[in-house]
This record gives sequence, C-alpha cells and structure tokens, in this order.
Amino acid sequence: MKKRKRITALFVCTLLVMMMLAACSGNGSGNTQTSSGSDPAPEEDLYEITMAYPGVDQKDISLIQDEMNKLIKDKIGATVKLLPISFGAWQQQINLMLSSNEKLDIMTVLGSDYATRVAKSQLVPLDDLLAQSGQDILKAVEPSYLDAARIDGKTYALPSIRDFAAGPGILMRKDLVDKYSIDVSSIKSYEDLSKVFETIKKNEPDVTPLVPLSGSSISLTLTDLMDTSDFDTLDDSIGVLPDLDNNLKVVNLFENAKYQQRLGLVRQWYLDGYISKDAATSSDSAQTLMGAGKAFAYFCRIKPGIEAQEAAATGYELVSVPFAQPVTQTSNITIIMQGIAQNSQNPEKAMQFLNLLYSDSQLLNLLDYGIEEKHYIKTSDTMIDYPSGITAATSGYTNSGIFFGNQLISYVFKGNEPDIWSKLQEFNQSAKKSRALGFTFNVEPVKTESAAVLNVLNQYKGGLETGTLDPKETLPKFMDKLKAAGLDAIMAEKQKQLDTWAQNNQ
Repeated sequence: MKKRKRITALFVCTLLVMMMLAACSGNGSGNTQTSSGSDPAPEEDLYEITMAYPGVDQKDISLIQDEMNKLIKDKIGATVKLLPISFGAWQQQINLMLSSNEKLDIMTVLGSDYATRVAKSQLVPLDDLLAQSGQDILKAVEPSYLDAARIDGKTYALPSIRDFAAGPGILMRKDLVDKYSIDVSSIKSYEDLSKVFETIKKNEPDVTPLVPLSGSSISLTLTDLMDTSDFDTLDDSIGVLPDLDNNLKVVNLFENAKYQQRLGLVRQWYLDGYISKDAATSSDSAQTLMGAGKAFAYFCRIKPGIEAQEAAATGYELVSVPFAQPVTQTSNITIIMQGIAQNSQNPEKAMQFLNLLYSDSQLLNLLDYGIEEKHYIKTSDTMIDYPSGITAATSGYTNSGIFFGNQLISYVFKGNEPDIWSKLQEFNQSAKKSRALGFTFNVEPVKTESAAVLNVLNQYKGGLETGTLDPKETLPKFMDKLKAAGLDAIMAEKQKQLDTWAQNNQ
C-alpha cells in the first residue's frame, strides 16, 4: 500500500488513546434523513457552527464543508466550519480558544482532559439539550455508555460509537516480519519482544524497532498502552484499580510492582537502541513515522479491524499480537468524545448538528471519507475504495471515523471485512468489564492539587515511559514530587467518590 497521511492521534489502540488512531473503516449505506424540528432559515440567518478536532488541514476541506452545508442548512438552520488542529498543537490551541472566548461550538474532548474541562466550566451540560434535540443520539448510544460519560449525574460530552473495549497489543510491519521469519505465534509476553526488536535493530539500521503511539503525549506513551488490562485507570491514572477490581480500593499506580517492572523493561529497550532517543520529546505520531518507513512497531489497543485501520494510516500491511483479553472501563468510552464548548453562542444548533452525526449516514460519510467519485468510490452498497489513480498520499481529503458520531452507519473501507461493524459490536459486548465501569472522577474538589500533579506528570511521565529516564534514579524523585504536589489528597478524594458511587450503583 502507498503511504497514507496520518489523520488521528489515541487517543485514541490511549489517547490516547485515543485516543488513538486513524480510522479508515466504516459501514452503512444510504442516508438517514433526520429532522431537528427547525424550519429552513434565510441564508443570512444561518448560524455557523465551528467544530474543532485533532487532525490535518487538508487541500479539499473547503469542498467537504460546502457539501456538508448543502445537507444541513435546511435541516437545522445552520452551517458548519471544520477546524482541524494538528495533534502537536491541539492542547495549546484549544486551551487558548477556550480561555480567550474565541468562537467555538463543538470540540473533541479527550478522556484524560474531561474532568478537568468540566471543573473549569469549559463544557456545556448536555442533558436538557439531549432531551430537546438529541433523540437520535439517545437511540444510538447505549444507556450504559452515556452513563459512563456523566460527572456527578450530568452529561458534558458524548462518546462516538466505536470500539468501547481495549485489549493491549502491538502492531508490526508485515514485510519485515516476513523478511526475517519472525514467529509471531511465539510472542506471548512483552519480554518476548526483545529478540524481535534486536533483529530489526541489527538488520534495519534506519528503522526504529519501537515508537510511542502518539509522540510525547503522556496519555499515550508505551506503558500506558500495556496496562489496559492490568489497571482501571479511573480516568487519569492518579489512583487506579489493579485487575479492574481490587475490591474498589484505589492504589498508587507508580508504586505498583508491575508498573515498575514495565518501566525497567522499557528502559532496557531504550538503552539497547530499540526506542529512538527523542521518543519523549518528538511530536511525530507512530503512524507518521511508520508511513515514512522509519518505524517497525508500536503498541496499540487491539480490536476487530485494527490491522486494516492502521494499514490505511501507515501505508504498510500490519500484523497484530494481543497480550491480554479486551476489557471495558470508563476511559475506553470517554477517551474520544464531542462536547459543546462554553464559548458556543448557540448550543441548541450545535446539539442539532451532533444529532445528525449519529443518524445521517450521508453527512457522516462526507465528514469521514469526503466526496464520492472524488475521494472514494463505492464497490458495493456498503464498501468503498479510492478512485482509480488516487491513493491515501494523493487524496485531497481523509479523516478519522472514530472521532465522530455513529461509526456503525458509515461505509466500510476496502481492506476491512464487510461485517466489521457487527464484529465490533460483539467485541464490545464480550469484553471483560471493570467493576468501576461508569465511575467518572470529579476533580473539582482537588483541582489545585490536580493541576500541580499534572505539571509533575508532564515533567517526568513521558521520559519514564519511553525509557529516556532511568527509573532507578528518577522514580523516587518523581514520587516525592507527586506527593508534594498533592497526590495523596487526590487519591483520598477519588476513593471517597468511588465509595459513594459504589453505594449508589452496586
């Protein structure tokens, strides 16, 4: 396959995630006509909805925007302005827009930021808006998933419908796996990867054996992705539940023996040259590096269709190896959501537009894949491919289906199985569920301590989890600074809230 532009972050196998994560798959055909109850408005009276999301500003984005507006202006009396922001600049730019009260209606909300944004009153409560204009959202999203997105009983962001479970694993370039006869079936543990990385390091000097999923983003570094089955992160990893249960007793992740063992392994990989020296500071995503032929593997959350999804993002056929069964915890649901910014001058219109993304397949396919015959062609009622002569590298528009609305009503891109969405639903339903599924931590009572702890995490966590910093020397300093910043107070408050939640829900 040709090299493909990197569109998403991880967030998303997470952003983080995320989040994390360039989807090129979809399903559903036709167009579900959805009425918001609004009468057509004169052109000059149309409200322009500004929607910001992590992504790349592409050549044909204005064409997509124009086509979307043809569909929605008479349905909801509004138009939309697409505002992709590069992954590296996302946090800084979105925070600046919010603090300066810049025009902003819909924004991507990443799970690691969710509670903090709510505590800062940056998001509009959505429950009344959902009841008024979000009927299709309420039909499409299972109540348990909406429950997981509530903080103190209120909804501030809506999860896109996608994989709501995660199994830790690794993706590797198939061409190099085949070239060096790497026995994928023999890889049973993270330690087994050392010999694989050694082979790549020895024979492919211009290829880094292992790269972090999303550059230096601390929510998507190496060990976070390895720990998806070991711990319920309880939103932010500041106090976790080992084995997704631990009798609902919160413990310190950074003092956990398994976590520290993983840090030691990653440190050895770094010393052996299996991880790039700038892994903790580079803003390049794994997909970008692999697409440029500079990376062999990255950790990712494994799900049905992940090989095809990431192959479309990297331009290489991939092989996946899972390390544990998939699990569902609140962070799997909240890792990628859409919210309405407090800056919005018309939250009602913003909700009406979001509602369409969960019900109108024509609109969603435009946002996800672009314009038929120009950016894709249909090969069946539900399957699509690039037009003749067009590749991911030359197309004027690609986007990520995992970010927006109901992915299950979009097309399926070539390379995926035709029934990928039914398999994804089965995957979600069969996953092991955390005992704390549905609990979301409200950081407001300890927001001062949380901000201080976040500064410490930004200083140390990326370096530790890419092997750049020696855990033997750095971890004690890291722990001392975390405690000085208020880690114990945050964990105590989290335990208090979790106990209250358990009394009301179990």
